[in-house]
Amino acid sequence: MGCSYAARMCRNIRPLSNFEPPASDDEIRAAALQFIRKISGSTKPSRVNAEAFDRAVDEVAATSARLLDALVTTAPPKDREIEAAKARERSAARYAG
Repeated sequence: MGCSYAARMCRNIRPLSNFEPPASDDEIRAAALQFIRKISGSTKPSRVNAEAFDRAVDEVAATSARLLDALVTTAPPKDREIEAAKARERSAARYAG
């Protein structure tokens, strides 16, 4: 298909890199939770799978935090409000017709 990787990513997972202030632990954990929900196909695991699900969320969040700490860029930090406005514009255009 002709769409780019970014266009195919889960819409609930937002980029967290290069923001001022940096992404919070809560934002990182929320992204990890969305990722695990997506790949597991479950928004709420059964009791028998809850431990594995929670451990996966913890591991993905920890790995994501290390990644964000290690990334280097020369680009100026992004503003959350401006990025949110851009996302709203893209959404409006996507659902306009």
